[in-house]
Amino acid sequence: MARSVLVTGGNRGIGLAIARAFADQGDNVAVTHRGSETPEGLLGVKCDVTDAEQVDAAFTEIEEKQGPVEILVSNAGITDDTLLLRMSEEQFSRVLDANLTGAFRVTKRATRGMLRKRWGRLIYISSVVGLTGSAGQANYAASKAGLVGFSRSLARELGSRNITSNVITPGFVATEMTAVLPEERKQEILGQVPLGRYADTSEIASAVTFLASDSAAYITGAVLPVDGGLGMGH
Repeated sequence: MARSVLVTGGNRGIGLAIARAFADQGDNVAVTHRGSETPEGLLGVKCDVTDAEQVDAAFTEIEEKQGPVEILVSNAGITDDTLLLRMSEEQFSRVLDANLTGAFRVTKRATRGMLRKRWGRLIYISSVVGLTGSAGQANYAASKAGLVGFSRSLARELGSRNITSNVITPGFVATEMTAVLPEERKQEILGQVPLGRYADTSEIASAVTFLASDSAAYITGAVLPVDGGLGMGH
């Protein structure tokens, strides 16, 4: 039976791969974006997750077109990297607002329908950096680490209603963002990864679809690394 899925930031990169993986399974998939084209076969909804009114309007549109969201993949996020001493308060707050408070906004709105149905899947796309830290990314790492505490709190709050809440921590993934890195930096990164390669976006997507499946019904509060071994021990 087709389920109603929402992937925030699902119009490119990891988010798009996740959205396509659900669509390929026959699910009805909506993606939020901030004004770019939506790939065919997906319901595109313009929404900035830093704006609660836009979030509410996006959910209302999705509910009308494909029913209440049963599976939420919170993937939308931004970076604004710089060393702490150069980082402005605005740079810190902006990244936290998009990556962490944005996840709160969409989750709060999504759980309304999940509680009524007494079934739901909450999946948060964090990062290996949320566990290991990364120089120049204090804002981003804090936002991604925050998702772990947030998700685990929801696992405790909502478990009795048959709603699971889990986190995926990708490592380095082959996307447009990593493609532009200098060759030297790419080799430096790969030297830290036991598997010696980047992840393909489809490998992140398959972990997400697994957590949303009936096979993962007894998994909640988990942090699942998909990082080639990069974050071991964290």
